[in-house]
Amino acid sequence: MKIVKKVKVLNELGLHIRPAAMIVKLLQSKYSSVYFRYKKNNVNARSVMGILSLAAKKNAKIAIVVEGSDSENTMEEILEAFKKRFGEI
Repeated sequence: MKIVKKVKVLNELGLHIRPAAMIVKLLQSKYSSVYFRYKKNNVNARSVMGILSLAAKKNAKIAIVVEGSDSENTMEEILEAFKKRFGEI
């Protein structure tokens, strides 16, 4: 099952190294393929360098594409992490 949702980056510094590392760590136990789309870039969310290459600043709107057997659960956890600003409140 393929799910696509948009999310706004709430972190003051955008998607920097700490959130990128947290996303990669979160996805280690998941089976689904996860990609982030921002502007014209499409990157694998399992790659810290890929996420950083988006250069997504605060308030950027990113499309999250999740496809696989655990896609609903994976999407839910990613959205929750974005909502909680990756612990940087």
